[in-house]
Amino acid sequence: MSDPVSERATSDGPVLETERLVLRPFTEADLDEYAAIMADPKVTRFLGPGTPLTREQAWESLALLAGHQWMRGYTHEAVVEKATGRLLGRGGLWNAEGWPGPEVGWILGQAAWGHGYATELGTAWRDFAFRSLRAPQLFSVIHPDNTGSIRVAERIGHHYLRDIGITGIRCLLYGQLNPGH
Repeated sequence: MSDPVSERATSDGPVLETERLVLRPFTEADLDEYAAIMADPKVTRFLGPGTPLTREQAWESLALLAGHQWMRGYTHEAVVEKATGRLLGRGGLWNAEGWPGPEVGWILGQAAWGHGYATELGTAWRDFAFRSLRAPQLFSVIHPDNTGSIRVAERIGHHYLRDIGITGIRCLLYGQLNPGH
């Protein structure tokens, strides 16, 4: 496992820092940038129903993430580019009721695509899940047409496990065992 530049706990959740990213809990001040990212149909095409979010739905999404943090102790957090302070998207761990287990996932705005950020944040969250949470296994739930996310999952060590239905949508389940178990 690789080490993030730093890892610390806050009352709102963990903060991970990689070479280029700060992965931190969302704040209300992130809403404008987050809503803009989630309003992009190219960003949301592989998520749930595949439709962009309104500003109100983006706010509800942040509230859902905060609730997941409260219930599980981890969630998807803000992905911030260190050099600019710009919000790039969200990423982290998710394990909602009915999920196959803890999932490492990411949603990045188009401006962040193609720079290796998803692999960087996926690696940091994978390592956090295995080291700090001692998760025995980690998954990624991916839309079958999302070839970019499939490549990222493979880069962080996941392999295809099986097809799975999530909220009535056919997905691919990728994953890996904790090498420390």
